[in-house]
Amino acid sequence: MIVVLDYGVGNLASVCNMLRKAGGDVLISSDSADVLAADKLLLPGVGHFDHGMKMLNASGLREALDQFALGLKRPVLGICLGAQILGQGSEEGDALGLGWIDMVCRRLPAMPGIRIPHMGWNQITHKKSSPLLDGMDVDARFYFVHSYHMECAYNEDVLATASHGIKFTCAVQRSNIMGTQFHPEKSLRHGLALMKSFVEL
Repeated sequence: MIVVLDYGVGNLASVCNMLRKAGGDVLISSDSADVLAADKLLLPGVGHFDHGMKMLNASGLREALDQFALGLKRPVLGICLGAQILGQGSEEGDALGLGWIDMVCRRLPAMPGIRIPHMGWNQITHKKSSPLLDGMDVDARFYFVHSYHMECAYNEDVLATASHGIKFTCAVQRSNIMGTQFHPEKSLRHGLALMKSFVEL
């Protein structure tokens, strides 16, 4: 069972539809017992960093989430804001993130001819081996919508990069904890392939 966490800031329907299309048994929940009973956990999220953390902290789920990810060490996938909150914090606000990966989020720099937010399709470059991306087509493209990017303290946590004016980290992984800045649920066949890899972990 994959639990898609409902903490009030995610596009749950499209994420669940893609997971089910990938063969996943999916439950949307905001219940700690469901989280701890899950085989895998997906953290969706769109919007402002501080609002996301405010909603998550108000949910009463923090203890269960820490136990799931750090104690039980079961697979976790964060998407977009759900990936950013895996880190320590963001220039977008003052809230502390989950702190599971040593990273912060920085605003994409203003550059001539470069639109912010970064919105649209982009290729990614793998930086290390991972079951989440191994076997992906070399020309795989994913859909992005973001103004902030993840900056890891340690290179070994960088799973993939992309470029939009600058090269930036677009996917992270530390052990069982993974995150993608792009939206696999909006990324057609390549997104489906990634979701299938997550289902089959």
